[in-house]
Amino acid sequence: MRLTKKAARFVAPLAFLLMLVLLSGCGESMMVMDPKGPIAAGQRDLIITASILCGIILVPVLILTAYIVWRYRDKPDNKASYKPNWSHSTTMEIVWWSIPIIIIIALAAVTARDTYALEPSKPIVSEKKPITIQATSLDWKWLFTYPDQGIATVNYIAIPEDTPIKFELTSDAPMNSFWIPQLGGQMYTMSGMAMTLFLQADEQGDYFGTGANFSGEHFADMKFQVHATSDEQFNNWVKDVKQTATPLTMEGYNQLALPGKANKELYSAFPDGLFNFIVTKYTAGSGHAHHGSGSGGETTPKQEAPKSTEGKKTSMDHSSMKMDMTNHSGH
Repeated sequence: MRLTKKAARFVAPLAFLLMLVLLSGCGESMMVMDPKGPIAAGQRDLIITASILCGIILVPVLILTAYIVWRYRDKPDNKASYKPNWSHSTTMEIVWWSIPIIIIIALAAVTARDTYALEPSKPIVSEKKPITIQATSLDWKWLFTYPDQGIATVNYIAIPEDTPIKFELTSDAPMNSFWIPQLGGQMYTMSGMAMTLFLQADEQGDYFGTGANFSGEHFADMKFQVHATSDEQFNNWVKDVKQTATPLTMEGYNQLALPGKANKELYSAFPDGLFNFIVTKYTAGSGHAHHGSGSGGETTPKQEAPKSTEGKKTSMDHSSMKMDMTNHSGH
């Protein structure tokens, strides 16, 4: 019986250590703590600061809980003083109320400050001009269009290092979540909405990207590669794609939008106004624009599908609409 009791004392600590070991295998969690950009670094610092402040309360409480259970356990030779009428201590009340209140105030101040500083649509201060990438979540793949470069990719992003990237996010499928753990936190993609997320890679390398929201049978396959290079390598890559890849037509997009998995694809051009068409195709007649919208912020009731063009930037072709456009401010 004694052996069983002694063994039981080690079961809980060993189970706790085993849980920590298993959790350490969560790759995305470890990526969050290894940031490669200013946004991810700020978010990591906030996580660490909040954890330390919470630990100031939790660790002593857990230690005292274990100590009290052990110290005041019932035993034959118990010599602890018996005070049945004791019920209050002003000093102890001040201690265990004032410390948590001070920590909560500090935590609230730090969280509010960093939340404002890391607001997703807030541009990153840089000497370099931001590059816009329009990301569309599909079943079960990602389409990325570069409006300034006039190219498109599937499940692959190339970006220059130390350059702010303005992601414009939407969905032509169930709601999903765009996430590059080492560059910044996730943001949802939703049909009829165009959200803005600024990220930046401070180092060259390959980064893991994924859809972080359950969206059906193959949601686990909604992964994409982010390749950060030098400015020269990025420009050469764009030229190579425009010279060697085939264009994405509207018929090709309609096929791509059907449910199914996809491999990495590169396109030398894409239909003019494609992103705007995707954003507004489910909101015909409602005339809604949404907070954080970029080029997808304009809405056009009953607009036609965009026409395929080669070698053009993806500015909205107003002549392809049968009705006058009505501009709305984002909210």
